[in-house]
Amino acid sequence: MLKSIPRQIKECRLMPGLKQKDMLSRIGISRQQYQQIESNGNPRLETLDLIAQGLNCEIMLIPKDKVMLVQAVLEGKINSLPDESLQNPWADLLGDND
Repeated sequence: MLKSIPRQIKECRLMPGLKQKDMLSRIGISRQQYQQIESNGNPRLETLDLIAQGLNCEIMLIPKDKVMLVQAVLEGKINSLPDESLQNPWADLLGDND
């Protein structure tokens, strides 16, 4: 199961050794505002995008049936995605079979 967005944000901040107060200079959010987001906040999409940029990360939508596969790649359990997963991952997402 995927980690919550606030937990993912915190882990991305800690990887390079950043403190919450460092986010002010990176994205213009005070430590208190940033702390609230990390501890169960519900940031607006614009704020989430700003945080991702400040942490040198990307926001992605992954089809549910591909989450386990993407996690395995990110965790180094497999080296790359199989060719069939690279074919339109959005095919049949809305029940369209065209």
